[in-house]
Amino acid sequence: MSQKGEKTWPEGNSRLIMETVRNRLMIAVFLFIGAFFLLGARMVGLGFSPSEQLSDQWARGLPVYVAARADVVDRHGVVLATNLETSSLYADPGKVQNPETAIKKLATVIPELAYAKLLSKLKSDKRFVWVRRKLTPQQKVRINALGLPGFFFQTEEERVYPHGALFSHAVGYVDVDGKGLGGIEHYFDIQLGTPISAGDKLQLTLDTRVQHALRDEIERALQTYEAKAAIGIVLNVNTGEVLAMVSLPDFDPNFPAAASNDQKFNRAAQGVYELGSLFKTLTVAMGLDSGAITLTDRYDVTKPLKISRFLIRDDHPKNRILTVPEIFIFSSNIGAAQMAMDIGTDTQQEYFGKLGLFTAPFIEITEVGRPIYPSYWRDINTMTAGYGHGIAISPLQMASAIAATVNGGHLIPATLIKQDANLRGQGIPVFSEEVSAKMRTLMRLAVTEGTGSKADVPGYLVGGKTGTAEKPGVGGYLKNATMSSFVGVFPMNKPEFLVLIVLDEPVGQKKTFNFSSGGWVAAPAVKRVITRIAPLLGVKPITEEVRGYQEIAYLISDTR
Repeated sequence: MSQKGEKTWPEGNSRLIMETVRNRLMIAVFLFIGAFFLLGARMVGLGFSPSEQLSDQWARGLPVYVAARADVVDRHGVVLATNLETSSLYADPGKVQNPETAIKKLATVIPELAYAKLLSKLKSDKRFVWVRRKLTPQQKVRINALGLPGFFFQTEEERVYPHGALFSHAVGYVDVDGKGLGGIEHYFDIQLGTPISAGDKLQLTLDTRVQHALRDEIERALQTYEAKAAIGIVLNVNTGEVLAMVSLPDFDPNFPAAASNDQKFNRAAQGVYELGSLFKTLTVAMGLDSGAITLTDRYDVTKPLKISRFLIRDDHPKNRILTVPEIFIFSSNIGAAQMAMDIGTDTQQEYFGKLGLFTAPFIEITEVGRPIYPSYWRDINTMTAGYGHGIAISPLQMASAIAATVNGGHLIPATLIKQDANLRGQGIPVFSEEVSAKMRTLMRLAVTEGTGSKADVPGYLVGGKTGTAEKPGVGGYLKNATMSSFVGVFPMNKPEFLVLIVLDEPVGQKKTFNFSSGGWVAAPAVKRVITRIAPLLGVKPITEEVRGYQEIAYLISDTR
């Protein structure tokens, strides 16, 4: 019994109080847990975002870089282009204290800052302005140590080209926002910029080893012969795969803003040139294939051909009647012009069309040149085109056309994208297999007995053709300015690879007896390239020469 004045609670009320306390306690626990998770989520958010200002960027459509870009690799998986994480500095002008002082402090780390331009931005009513993109780790540490209010870092991804200038024209480059601006980077910009899964790669046909050897040798030739520019291509004649493509001068795609337009110009695919006697390979092939000529035909080249006001001469005249093989291996303009007339304008144009010489070539870069040729084709055009004047094409187009003469007669479009061998087409039939076999013989003879002797590599059965074309200028052709070239194919008993080198305005040297023609300046460079890359490509030397070419050797009554 309770004492007087003491308040008592019924048993039911006691239970009610305990239940109320327990419920309130549970609510408090849940509220505490909820607050804990909210705080944790906020901390995670802050970990991924340098400030609230960055979140505002999303809402207002300001530039925030988040997506990675797929790697570009060579045919063996060597990385040619990849992304590395970097930091960029931006500011919220509303939070910057004393902009003048802040800029002066930043200039101690980034001396190239434009003071007036940045000051104007920091005094604006904007909430976001870039200060400097793609900082080095050292710059980030030093700027952070300055402790400047209103300045923040944003993590981005920087496109990096580990091989520097080596693949500049083929792979291309990107701008500061990661948008492709040249080469493969531009052509596949969307695909590279939106990889389907982590680790996605774009695999090219290029071979880093071959590219390095080619660039090394054509740079050597460019310097030796004081040329204005140099071009090199290595092509698989049976698949169209480009194993190497070099255009000098080139540039470092890691610093594209520092490159001139001349350096960025892709002479291998974008430049179009009159390539001279390389065209004789096509003229003889179409003549044999059409039945207009045979290997036993003979032409009088004892004196120049006069057509209207034009005079067609030979650079190294033989002053006698030559057979078709002799015209080819001694590179007679007079003989090639006469053959072209026997072939006829319509037939010549038909074959040029099949070889793709009237249209821009298809390859997976946007920098491709469109051929230049006469709008009205007269007899003189037929004759000069027969030995490579009056029609300008890219070296890449020439490489593909020459490949068609030796690979069994099929034009296979050049490609930079590695594909399954079973998915490749057979190409467009242009010449018969029989004609292709004869051309392999003639090209081998041009090296063993003709103007391409300096390209011969013992054991590899190199065949090829020289090319020397005067460059067109104001009022006519320039006598002392040539495009000098050589195309070599090996091994000629079963062709696999083609090497084309072109030098723009080479200067003859004492060791070349002041000659600057393709046989003197480009052929030796092709020889050095083949010597270096043949073992890399698994081409085994042949100890005893294949004798197939000797069946027509009797048609040659003179040597070099």
